[in-house]
Amino acid sequence: MEKQQLLNYLKNYFPEEIIKAFKKVPRENFLPENLKDLAYEDTALPLGYGATISQPYTIAFMLSLLELKKGQKILEIGSGCGYVLALLAEITKSKIYGIEIIKPLAEQSKKTLKKYKNIKVFCKNGFSGFPEKAPFDRILVSASANTFPEHLYSQLKPNGIIVVPVRDSIFQIKKQNGKIKIKEFPGFVFVNLVNE
Repeated sequence: MEKQQLLNYLKNYFPEEIIKAFKKVPRENFLPENLKDLAYEDTALPLGYGATISQPYTIAFMLSLLELKKGQKILEIGSGCGYVLALLAEITKSKIYGIEIIKPLAEQSKKTLKKYKNIKVFCKNGFSGFPEKAPFDRILVSASANTFPEHLYSQLKPNGIIVVPVRDSIFQIKKQNGKIKIKEFPGFVFVNLVNE
């Protein structure tokens, strides 16, 4: 698929600011050399080390659930090659933190993202979030957890949102008036969150 074809397809489902970010960020820059030709297929692709770059539709879906606005402070857990960090930076123009446990991916993403002064990538275990930098307006977990990340709720600002895959569903978790509201969107597949 060509880039324009993919954008036209995503336009049917997602708001303009998400499409603009996809248009601006070259997905091929985040892929291994041998997969660059497949950059605009609507499919997940392997990055090595058991990690993948998610399907563009899935990424756009998760970004839409985050209800992004300019100036929000955002954490992505399992930031992989850094592609989603770049999309988040384009949409919000704000402070973005990425945590990636696999060292070669973290190092590579730092290089790929060096033009973005508002993105900081840390190589560490993101399972417990990032309490030192909390609270966040938005937390995106880009790998599948087996249970609800209730330990992350305290790292959210009031009216904050967590978007997280749990097994084969994506959940939107909102913190409103001190209460947690959860919506489920089934039918997705993710690699598992590494916790060691």
